[in-house]
Amino acid sequence: MSAQQETGTATAHRVVILGAGYAGMAAAIQLAARVKRREDVQVTLVNAQERFTERMRLHMTATGQQLAELSIPHLLEGRGAQFVRGWVTAVDADAKTVRIDDDRVLPYDTLVYGLGGVADTSAVPGAEDHAYTLSSAQDAELLADRLARLGSGTVVVAGSGLTGIEAAAEIAERHPELNVVLLGRQEPGVAMNSKAKAYLHAALDRLGVQVRVGVEVVKVLPDAVELAGGESIAADAVLWTSGTRVSPLAAAAGLAVDGHGRIVTDAALRSVSHPEVYAIGDAAAIRQGYGVMHGTCQGGMPTGVQAALSIDRVLRGRQPKPFRFGYYHTPVSLGRGDAVVQFTRPDDSPRRICLTGRMAVRYKETVTASPWPTYSRMKKMPASGAFWPRGGRFTRIRRAQ
Repeated sequence: MSAQQETGTATAHRVVILGAGYAGMAAAIQLAARVKRREDVQVTLVNAQERFTERMRLHMTATGQQLAELSIPHLLEGRGAQFVRGWVTAVDADAKTVRIDDDRVLPYDTLVYGLGGVADTSAVPGAEDHAYTLSSAQDAELLADRLARLGSGTVVVAGSGLTGIEAAAEIAERHPELNVVLLGRQEPGVAMNSKAKAYLHAALDRLGVQVRVGVEVVKVLPDAVELAGGESIAADAVLWTSGTRVSPLAAAAGLAVDGHGRIVTDAALRSVSHPEVYAIGDAAAIRQGYGVMHGTCQGGMPTGVQAALSIDRVLRGRQPKPFRFGYYHTPVSLGRGDAVVQFTRPDDSPRRICLTGRMAVRYKETVTASPWPTYSRMKKMPASGAFWPRGGRFTRIRRAQ
């Protein structure tokens, strides 16, 4: 049965949303809530699994902690949005179709592309074969099983960004019998102010995490990592958090992408080459006055809401508004009992104020737990999701005169 037949009209506008991450879920819930009384619009959300992945908690999954079962189809119930479970294997931007699991084709009139990034294990030999990642709940569970079977030994966390920091701290706290080594080109918390950075380093030291900065992993072996310069570090498990990559499907479809494979968008989040395609979250190269946004939940959810608002406006015969977003914080957990929160300017540079200790833990948990209740609230009050920091002068793009 076609989408047109399902909606009872031959003129149904088919909106297909790819990916039910933080951004994709926001787009689906927001748009479905706004068009629920329209029989001429069909919203379909495609995702590889029915369970929502709390990516901000994957370091907890990786240490054997049980998370809530959050059902995507259950959340969509009663809002007129369809859920299709399956892997997106191809996008045909000219024919306006999406192929699911190689054996099903979904046509669309408007596409929202929200296939997020995964750990980039392709850049270093051996990482794909021998390193664990936090790209999905299944990946995190594999690492949890490995750590549980290690009575002793060394765990190398490759990558000193926020994901690496949180994972190293969590592993060290949950598995004090293990030696945890955090490797990276830059020092952990490099973008924080001096107070927040010092607190972060003290916490890692307290947890027994060995931090090596100014190093680069050039090869991952079954039982070690090799560094540039020839040094080798023995490892019973390697967690790869150094860099991310996006799906090659957008480039293969002929959509205009940047050097990282992200879809280049206009101010309304539409593809500059295919305006019927909107790009959100990690999949999009979204330019603001301070530069191109980087992937975070705090920015991802607003892009999803913005895409839904833009589509709704176009369906009503109006022009979409430009998207503007300013960063406001960087919360980092340091195990279950400690954290640091760096407040930022809209361009993500650090402010003087930060939170540490128990207050930061409560703040971090509030942020981490907020997406699912936000989605539920948007089902009833869609306007409640349309508020985020616009960034003021930091996000204005000055046009050439």
